Amino acid sequence: MIHLAGPYIVAALLVGLGVMGVLVRRNAVLLLIGVELILSGSLVLLVASGATSPSRWETSSILPLFVITIAAAEVVVALAVILTAFRLRGSIDLDEPLDERLIARSASSSSLGTGRTGNQSRSGRGEGA
Repeated sequence: MIHLAGPYIVAALLVGLGVMGVLVRRNAVLLLIGVELILSGSLVLLVASGATSPSRWETSSILPLFVITIAAAEVVVALAVILTAFRLRGSIDLDEPLDERLIARSASSSSLGTGRTGNQSRSGRGEGA
């Protein structure tokens, strides 16, 4: 039987670091790392509470598998969003204001479905070529 003070302290440190990372959030990657630290702290807490229960097959031993699966899916989606934002803005800094021209350009290219701007022909060259 383990003493619960150790896992509780580790979980509190992980959640505290994660909350600090979310609140500071200099860029999108740090925000993602902060959310993952919060999820890791909750996993440590779930596994530690499951180790002290008399029944090993309760939800405390199965629920972390679902949390890990959701965290993996969240990382994939968040990294795709971050990569798209980096391609549009050239930076992943969340404190930087978004340029209005980027919003208009992304809306026009997504509405056309071709990805070409208005002054390009089918050959990919501009009108003057």
